[in-house]
Amino acid sequence: MKLREIIRILEGKMVSDNVNLDLEVSCAAGADLMSDVLAFGKPGAVLLTGLTNPQVVRTAEVADIAAIVFVRGKAPPPETIALAREKGIPLITAPYTLFEMCGRLFEHGMASCDL
Repeated sequence: MKLREIIRILEGKMVSDNVNLDLEVSCAAGADLMSDVLAFGKPGAVLLTGLTNPQVVRTAEVADIAAIVFVRGKAPPPETIALAREKGIPLITAPYTLFEMCGRLFEHGMASCDL
């Protein structure tokens, strides 16, 4: 699924600039524990999370996550945005809960990053 479709489904707003909206995303993972992201995340996935600190971007980089979506309309602080820009990881914010966003993506055919 392309990043632009994910944004449409989640009614998201781009936080990052200069993003390739045709970026292909292979699966989705919803987590607030970054250890879970490292254990179950897959390269090319989109991460849905309620955490907005720079550690999310660092974890996404290690796990080769394609993009990060912040739940419940959370806005990341400037240091998170700056690190994501440096690492080339798109940031999106969307108004729904983690549960609802996972459900919306699943309903539209997005695969889970589960084992």
